[in-house]
Amino acid sequence: MKLQFNKNYLVLAHSLFLIELAIAFIIKTGFIRYTFGDYLVVILLYAIIRGCSSLSVRASALVVLFIAYGIELLQLTPFLNYLNLQDSFTASLIFGNTFHFTDLVAYTLGIGTVLLVETIIIKSEDKQKMRLWNQ
Repeated sequence: MKLQFNKNYLVLAHSLFLIELAIAFIIKTGFIRYTFGDYLVVILLYAIIRGCSSLSVRASALVVLFIAYGIELLQLTPFLNYLNLQDSFTASLIFGNTFHFTDLVAYTLGIGTVLLVETIIIKSEDKQKMRLWNQ
């Protein structure tokens, strides 16, 4: 894996990060805070990885899903206590406190959306290349 920057993905990551901050600090409860935020966070992580590395679409998606699932499964344990971070607002915000199966669903749907959009973009680029080739 090479360190390789992609401006489009980094702009997307920055925009999603600002949205995530707004959700975290403005919306205190409900679907947007808990479920939609989790949906967006995997897209944010994907954009960061694709914006800073040469990993493929599938590899990036799998890495992000592995990270998201791993953090969610860690919430089944008192791991923040082990790290003496149980009173840290930032650690609780980033890692969460409680396991929810619906979070795994939100992560999966987020990565599914990423793969769908990437597939559409790749097919569109291929069609444009074919049109240019045939001219």
